[in-house]
Amino acid sequence: MRGAIKSLWQHNRLLFIAFCVALLVTLFLAVRTVAFYAYWSSHRSVPVEEWMTIGYVARSWEVPPQELRGLLDLSVENHDRRSIAQIAREREVAADTLIREVEQAVETLRAEGGETAQ
Repeated sequence: MRGAIKSLWQHNRLLFIAFCVALLVTLFLAVRTVAFYAYWSSHRSVPVEEWMTIGYVARSWEVPPQELRGLLDLSVENHDRRSIAQIAREREVAADTLIREVEQAVETLRAEGGETAQ
């Protein structure tokens, strides 16, 4: 094995470097994919909180983010990264009030999709 690596390094240095880079990129993407899957498999249907974005809520409750934004009178073309607390401040309403609106919108979308709200 050691001799094969040494031979590759001596005779095909660029090919060996390219292979190592490709291997590292593949490993990085595999670890990232596993971490992403592990995170979202344990963060389903979590209670809505002030720090969450509308996109996070949509992902957690498995509803289309554009439709959720539409029901909340937010821009559907814009990928909004504001938290619920920030949106509530801008609307000059209590965060709890907006959270209730978000929960109702989620229930509406899940009912339309044939799923029951949890």
